[in-house]
Amino acid sequence: MRTILTFPEQLRLIDERSAAFRAAVAAAPSLDVQMPTHPSRTLFDHVHHVGMGRRKAAAIVAAGAADGPPEKSVWGGGTAAPREREALLFWWVESVEHLSSVLQEAGPDRPCWTWWDDSPSPQTSGAWARRQLHEIAVHTYDVQLVGGAPRPIPEEIALDGFDDCQFTLCATTVAWPHEPAIVDYHAAEGHSWRLRLSHDGAQVARLAPAAGGNPDAADVSARGTASDLVLFFYGRPPLDSLEFDGDRRVLDRLAAWDPSA
Repeated sequence: MRTILTFPEQLRLIDERSAAFRAAVAAAPSLDVQMPTHPSRTLFDHVHHVGMGRRKAAAIVAAGAADGPPEKSVWGGGTAAPREREALLFWWVESVEHLSSVLQEAGPDRPCWTWWDDSPSPQTSGAWARRQLHEIAVHTYDVQLVGGAPRPIPEEIALDGFDDCQFTLCATTVAWPHEPAIVDYHAAEGHSWRLRLSHDGAQVARLAPAAGGNPDAADVSARGTASDLVLFFYGRPPLDSLEFDGDRRVLDRLAAWDPSA
């Protein structure tokens, strides 16, 4: 299976994950239940937070090239989530439909402000579509946990999602403040990534299976399904969902590292 999704595929899967998110909210026992992955939020708070994030992303894409995101008054005024469940579900669908409409109108190549300007990922509407898909996918998992029946992130989304984690969220030119290290990630579906950490920053490469072109041994590696790798990256599953080899302290340092600090 391919690692990278096309723009039309991303738009289709945003709608698919949005529907799964809605179904999980509809099936939850109460909107007042505490979120397992966000203990400071109720389910209502979580839906409001995630929905407002989609509205903000739509405003960013609609604005095009800019030095910063639009003011909250542009995207947040008069759009607070209603408390009644059916109205809340309608508000969620409306939020994602608006995002999808803006992305569809923009196409994949519109220049946009992004917060990931230090990464190899482009500053475009297409990159925003990719980010939105994976944020909705992880938040869908969060809501499914409320009902006690979380589902793995679908394979095609998870493979693209972990690639996005590495190239958008990890890669940076900010100097790694520790000894140089190499981290390898191996998805059970047959894809691998290598993260090199050094004074030059964090550099990511996709590894071809059995290519023999990366002779350096990794200091630590993690192996699991693409879904488990994504959820591990976002701090969702217990660590025993993956297999590790090497110095786990590197991963602890990586999790604690904030290049923007």
